[in-house]
Amino acid sequence: PPVAPMEVVIRGDGSLLLRDRDKGGEERRVTNAELVSLLQKRQATNPEQPVVIAADKDVRYEAVMKVMDELQRASVKRVGLLVKPTGG
Repeated sequence: PPVAPMEVVIRGDGSLLLRDRDKGGEERRVTNAELVSLLQKRQATNPEQPVVIAADKDVRYEAVMKVMDELQRASVKRVGLLVKPTGG
């Protein structure tokens, strides 16, 4: 069966949350270093583990790109963006 993605949430204040959809949406506040370490461990046991990045609407684009770049440099694979459609 397909694996639910791990969700990295970037808050307006710059803090990071890691949401594990496989564990009922369990959320954990993490530092950048903890985020990289946890995702590397998850992908070591499941190389197909997808990761999506979601950001509050007031988060600057540069903050999202910084997190994406950090994950890519740490060889975290299957990273994408979570986009919420707007009404209309």
